[in-house]
Amino acid sequence: MDQPVRIHKKEAESMEAIVARYIKSMKLAAGLNTQRVFAAWDACSGAGPFTLNRFYRDGKLYITLNSSVIRNQLYFQRDVLVEKMNAFLSGDQLFTADNRSVGFIRELILK
Repeated sequence: MDQPVRIHKKEAESMEAIVARYIKSMKLAAGLNTQRVFAAWDACSGAGPFTLNRFYRDGKLYITLNSSVIRNQLYFQRDVLVEKMNAFLSGDQLFTADNRSVGFIRELILK
């Protein structure tokens, strides 16, 4: 008689580890990080409905607003907003902090 084939159980992996590995293997981290940066802007600034355009490159987040009054109010809060957004991103499980092309926000430029 043939010996039954034994299938060895692997160590269980968390979904977080599997998703992170999938994002890296499919090279989705840069695009996903950019979207998470935009979500951080909406969540931390409260100016999402007044935002016309968003652009992120080399650690600089460029925001175009449709209200000069809101832009002026946010201008004086730039450093605090950058800290809040980076704190938001560091707590975000989908944000890949070690990505070379899209990382944490260093500067906020309002237009």
